[in-house]
Amino acid sequence: MANSTQYAKTLATPSVKLVTTELTGKIRIAYADFTFASTAVGSVNMFKIPNNARLISGRVYGAGIGTSVTLSVGFAAHNTSAGVAVAVNTAKYFALAAANGVVDSDILATVALGENSLVDTDSDGLIVTATTAAAAATGLISVKMLYAFD
Repeated sequence: MANSTQYAKTLATPSVKLVTTELTGKIRIAYADFTFASTAVGSVNMFKIPNNARLISGRVYGAGIGTSVTLSVGFAAHNTSAGVAVAVNTAKYFALAAANGVVDSDILATVALGENSLVDTDSDGLIVTATTAAAAATGLISVKMLYAFD
């Protein structure tokens, strides 16, 4: 029978300690909400996920944010721990073509959308953003993300 990379580490002689994002890490939550005024269009810094956290899942919710409003969840520009510049990506974790007033969706829903990725910055964390476009947004949105970290 084959072994996963992580299980093989525990069988090695001497054994290799797994990092907490692979085993025994604590699940943490980041949550933020923001109320858009009728003139607000653009990005909002929602919260910061700590460096070396493993992203697991999340949700975005908004009610009454306006018809024809587009909403996305992504991250601010940053540098990796190796000093490589990473451009802003407003839709890395979620993109919605038209909110039509209500949003209630999963974010980080696939590997392509950031599920299981590790936060790698040269600072103390990654700023998660919510961005509206196409029309003026109104009302409250909330974003939450679950991540492993210890």
